[in-house]
Amino acid sequence: MADGPYANLLRKLAVLRNRLPMKAEYSPLRIAIVTARNSPSEMRVIKTLRSWGIYVDEAFFLGGVGKAKVLKAFKPHIFFDDQDVHLEAAANIVPSGKVPYLSSSPLGVKSVVPDPLVGSASEA
Repeated sequence: MADGPYANLLRKLAVLRNRLPMKAEYSPLRIAIVTARNSPSEMRVIKTLRSWGIYVDEAFFLGGVGKAKVLKAFKPHIFFDDQDVHLEAAANIVPSGKVPYLSSSPLGVKSVVPDPLVGSASEA
């Protein structure tokens, strides 16, 4: 699987944190994964981060539960997500940014549904 749009940023943050004089546990730079996904997708995330040599301070696999409570408790400086529903809720708590996808990505392709009023397809 190819790297996502923020893989390079995550790697650079990890390098920056590793250059700080204190242990990762005491670093002012903390990295967290907050995802609505659950089992078995967490194994892919964990294995990928390990293969990259990236230490994550916190990982929350919420299984579809909203992210707002976790974000309020963790108090991140910035939050990224690929789904507007999570960004809209998070934007009231923390500066938030959309994870973009290439138009050729299955995650970035809009579904086309028939429009019975027009008799043609429209983007959903």
